[in-house]
Amino acid sequence: MAELGLRSVILGFLCFALAFALVSAERSFIKEKAQRFGDSDETREKESSFLIKAVNFLWESNQIGYHHVWPEFEFNWQIVLGTLVGFFGAAFGSVGGVGGGGIFVPMLSLIIGFDPKSATAISKCMIMGASVSTVYYNLRLRHPTLDMPIIDYDLALLIQPMLMLGISVGVAFNVIFPDWLVTVLLIILFLGTSTKAFMKGSETWNKETIQKKEAAKRLESNGVSGTEVEYVALPAAPSTNAKKEVVGILENVYWKELGLLVFVWFVFLALQISKQNLATCSVAYWVINLLQIPVAIGVSGYEAVALYQGRRIIASKGQGDSNFTVGQLVLYCTFGILAGIVGGLLGLGGGFIMGPLFLELGVPPQVSSATATFAMTFSSSMSVVEYYLLKRFPVPYALYLVGVATIAALVGQHVVRRLIAALGRASLIIFILASMIFTSAISLGGVGIANMIGKIQRHEYMGFENLCKYGG
Repeated sequence: MAELGLRSVILGFLCFALAFALVSAERSFIKEKAQRFGDSDETREKESSFLIKAVNFLWESNQIGYHHVWPEFEFNWQIVLGTLVGFFGAAFGSVGGVGGGGIFVPMLSLIIGFDPKSATAISKCMIMGASVSTVYYNLRLRHPTLDMPIIDYDLALLIQPMLMLGISVGVAFNVIFPDWLVTVLLIILFLGTSTKAFMKGSETWNKETIQKKEAAKRLESNGVSGTEVEYVALPAAPSTNAKKEVVGILENVYWKELGLLVFVWFVFLALQISKQNLATCSVAYWVINLLQIPVAIGVSGYEAVALYQGRRIIASKGQGDSNFTVGQLVLYCTFGILAGIVGGLLGLGGGFIMGPLFLELGVPPQVSSATATFAMTFSSSMSVVEYYLLKRFPVPYALYLVGVATIAALVGQHVVRRLIAALGRASLIIFILASMIFTSAISLGGVGIANMIGKIQRHEYMGFENLCKYGG
């Protein structure tokens, strides 16, 4: 199912890219043909008129369809309502490991009044704030059944560099792609991933129900009845010894893996800053951008080779032998790139892709959420830097909403963890994940369709933007 979903999304991207290439080539061909044969042939002109109209709709090099709309930062009902919506979006998004961008973007567009692309950039700022506070909360927690941190550093090291690479591509696509294309891709992707996550949640719920019944039977056989069964997480492997649920932060950090992740972040940051003094689309500009590829592939490749050779394992699965194939590792890295592209393009957390992927790998829900959020901290902060350099959001609004998201994420983590302990249902995290993805598909899809209808009525340009002429 995961491979099928990825093929569908990649096929969609390839179809749009192919269509764009063919449109550009056909336009050049038509112009060349007109120059060779002149404009006197009325029949040829009629035959090509429809195609020319389609080409002009998709691409006019001198047209700019983006003009930012930034409302004044003042205390009013929009701010109050937006704060409440953003608070709950960050609380639930941090628990599901998706960031909450699917709630932030419609809130910023419909309630506060930002244009869609500025809303995307500010959404990334809020995701960064929620991710940082969630990671701080999770750094003291341990795996629900194994003696290891709740964050799987090997899994993060495999995915995060490719996620960072995808973010850079996604931010560029955010500038280039028209809103209607973003809306179509979003609806297709989110409906598929939310359905898959909901099915995984149902499966986990059923396993938990069986486990609770078996525990109740054991209590009755021991002569104990009428007592609520204490919550025990679904075991990933037999537990050999007692362990602490909460430890010090320093004890819970794998410094080598964290150092590599920080190294990737700083290299990407240096590349982003260095290209600011270069002419957009110059040779040096593209060379700097392409240098991100060997960095990402080098670090993820290092981890992938170690996993393939058995020197490293995805320990959070609780299996001594992961038995990864080359195809699987390439697929997971491709998912990382895709998650980054989606995050940069739509202003969302890559957890919409990583969450379902980690669950399919057999990682427990708590670990899936924590690891996805950990990886998103690096990717979201990098995309915030890129959007800031592109002048895509007002700083005062961003700082205020980052504060809201940071507090909300801490509250959400605390409340939901208590609910899981009380109800004995870690599957709550998966259902929150699925619900957030589905809600995002409906809300973002609805906003995108409404904006598209408005542009059609106003006869605005709805084609691709020219990255080389973008000025912020």
